[in-house]
Amino acid sequence: MSSPRPTAALRFVLGDQLSPALSALRGADPAHDVILMTEVGEETTYVPHHKKKIAFILAAMRAFRRELEEKGFRVRYVALDDPDNTHSFTGELERAIAALKLERVIATLAGEHRVIAMQRSWADDFNIDVDIRDDDRFLCTHAEFARWAEGRKSLRMEYFYREMRQRTGLLMDGDQPEGGQWNYDKDNRKPAEPDLFMPRPQRFEPDAETKKVLALVNKRCASAFGDLEPFWFGVTRAQAEKARDHFLKHALPHFGDFQDAMLVGERFLYHSVLSLYLNVGLLEPLDLCRRAEREYKRGCAPLNAVEGFIRQIIGWREYVRGIYFREGESYISRNALGADRDLPEFYWTGETDMACVRACVTQTREEAYAHHIQRLMVTGNFALLAGIEPRQVHEWYLAVYADAFEWVEAPNTIGMALFADDGLLASKPYAASGAYIDRMSDYCRGCAYDVKAKEGERACPFNLLYWDFIARHERRFANNPRMAVIVKAWAKMDPGRRNRIRKEAKAYLDGLKPGSWRSP
Repeated sequence: MSSPRPTAALRFVLGDQLSPALSALRGADPAHDVILMTEVGEETTYVPHHKKKIAFILAAMRAFRRELEEKGFRVRYVALDDPDNTHSFTGELERAIAALKLERVIATLAGEHRVIAMQRSWADDFNIDVDIRDDDRFLCTHAEFARWAEGRKSLRMEYFYREMRQRTGLLMDGDQPEGGQWNYDKDNRKPAEPDLFMPRPQRFEPDAETKKVLALVNKRCASAFGDLEPFWFGVTRAQAEKARDHFLKHALPHFGDFQDAMLVGERFLYHSVLSLYLNVGLLEPLDLCRRAEREYKRGCAPLNAVEGFIRQIIGWREYVRGIYFREGESYISRNALGADRDLPEFYWTGETDMACVRACVTQTREEAYAHHIQRLMVTGNFALLAGIEPRQVHEWYLAVYADAFEWVEAPNTIGMALFADDGLLASKPYAASGAYIDRMSDYCRGCAYDVKAKEGERACPFNLLYWDFIARHERRFANNPRMAVIVKAWAKMDPGRRNRIRKEAKAYLDGLKPGSWRSP
């Protein structure tokens, strides 16, 4: 006698869960189950998300709907402009339950505490069986990360990364790392010069459905931040895979050398621009890493490039997710340095005499993208030095980048960029003067300020604010092994010079105009 068929289920898929192997879809029965996907208005507005980000997620969702329907699944899809749309996950679940009379809901755990709280309320809200499954598209479960972290005095990514290398076997020679060392970061800090033959990320012309999404976003989200067009992101799995293959062939070989470089006329350099596809589920992380590893083994890409790329995925990406879930909902409210200044208006407008900040914000507004050094060492560094309130900085990063979801963005902002978690994630604050930006970019060549000037009217604000930051937190960092020398240098500085720097830094900070996003 055959076993009874399981009760038909409503399988709820979120906009960053566009993977056929999603745990919520595992075991789905096309003949009886229904997949719920919904474009939710409140998700587009809880921070002022970039228009390109909204359009990318909606268009990718619609493409995934087609993918599922081609496999025979029944999809209940609620569009943003559906007149009956409640514009909330819970509201659309309630409507679906009432319309379909299904007795079970199956979902994959969301990547944001705010949405997880909604998911965990559904069983009581609707008196229905709700099965919330782990998101096993990632390589390290929450339980595994918690076991790794338990009892450690410091949670440094490097040690976690080594275990991930051993677990996956990526770039391993037996039980030793390929090439004899785990990390080739010291080889990946070269400045770059403009190159006519520098590759560009794969670009795609919007198809008919994507054009409908662009029109919809232009109409309903007209007040959102950023430029909607030109829109060139891929939105289908096939397009994401084409972008992946393009990067592996054309950019990966030089990715390592220049991954920290910044150039005015080269917004992408040798970066992959694949994180947005990874973070919504159009690419699979282990598969991507194995393909990169094959490029090394075939002799098509050097070890420092491939190791650096793989480290970002199985090391840093998995690590920050572990931190986010281990530390819990309160993590985004941490403010160890007591920063309380409002986010300056130029984070939204790009209107500043600092050429580096202007370039990065303008690029962000136009592309919904900036690479990790632009985020960390320009906009993040300025926010750290100026003492910008971390919650405001967090919400800015979450809003403006197409690849930003809270599980990955919050630790990068709160922990890495702002040191607001008091060193949980980073052993030192990533504070730097203008000299770092000058060394790694060509931004300073066209700047109204003089990066060589340490004080005075034309002094680079990063120079003034760097020492002002050290002065404000002198006691805190005096015993930090990686900061003590700098603190001592400040203490030995001529008192008159110290007073001038503090006075000029204060005048600069007092002159900053605070601002939040408002549509022009």
